[in-house]
Amino acid sequence: MTTIIGKNLANIPWEEKPAGSNQIMWRYSKNPIVNWNPIPTASRVYNSAVVPFNGAFAGVFRGDQMNGRATLFSGFSKDGVTIELNPEPIAWVDEQGNPKPTSYSYDPRVVEIDGIYYVTWCDDMKGPSIGLGMTKDFKTFTRLPNPLMPYNRNGVLFPRKINGKYFLLSRPSDTGHTPFGNIFISESPDMVHWGNHRFVMGNGGQGWWQGTKIGAGPVPIETNEGWLLFYHGVSGTCNGFVYSIGAVLLDINDPGKVLYRCGNYLLTPEKEYETVGFVPNVAFPCANLYDAATGKIAIYYGAADTYTAVAFCQVDEVIDYIKKHNEKF
Repeated sequence: MTTIIGKNLANIPWEEKPAGSNQIMWRYSKNPIVNWNPIPTASRVYNSAVVPFNGAFAGVFRGDQMNGRATLFSGFSKDGVTIELNPEPIAWVDEQGNPKPTSYSYDPRVVEIDGIYYVTWCDDMKGPSIGLGMTKDFKTFTRLPNPLMPYNRNGVLFPRKINGKYFLLSRPSDTGHTPFGNIFISESPDMVHWGNHRFVMGNGGQGWWQGTKIGAGPVPIETNEGWLLFYHGVSGTCNGFVYSIGAVLLDINDPGKVLYRCGNYLLTPEKEYETVGFVPNVAFPCANLYDAATGKIAIYYGAADTYTAVAFCQVDEVIDYIKKHNEKF
């Protein structure tokens, strides 16, 4: 039986699978958890990251401001689904405490490593790049050196060192709405100098749901069978892109090696809050919570570039499904 290697989280947001359902991943019945205009300074909050914090939850949230420009906000929650957003954007500082604002910032991921919460996001370094920062209290946020050259997106850190090094997934891109994209991995001894960049997996396969591009989603979950990574896959239709959620199992000691990859998606836009919005037909995962004791997983995803939503799954069911529908290519 598959087990999660990590901390217990007895207060994980959770709903049992609907009676009679054969879905591997099922939606929260009260979705979306963040709707239009949640704060005066942002019309849409989505593609955001929530983590356990001080017995409750905290997070970094993408908010599209009233001028349309994306930036990041902090927020807190007692139950993981009722979000209290700070109405003022994060005021980033450099390592000396001096103001260091971003030009734009979006699609954050957050991971706790040795008591520090690291934030990655899509940053502006004369074009889309990966931003890197840190916080200990979700009040003061410090920017660190950009880990990679532009153009790049979907930077996702692993939650611990592997063989003495930090690892970062990314998706090299172009300056626009990239019509291509594969996942790569990089490593660092100190979170500053990154190298040994390697290809992990690409778009394609026999199915069409991930035929255009893919990108890493939430922080990988450590299990006794490998790293469980949820990711987004994109298909190109006559009516635009469709973003779905898939999953892959990576080698525990060599996370650039794919062990099993699911040929089917686990969740695709179906509900109105996923199919109708600022950008229709998008389910974009950015965070996951887990309870090691029970194998429960809660996934936070952006819906239609407008809403924040939650879905649930069980680790053993997910990995069994990945193996049953394995398609490595």
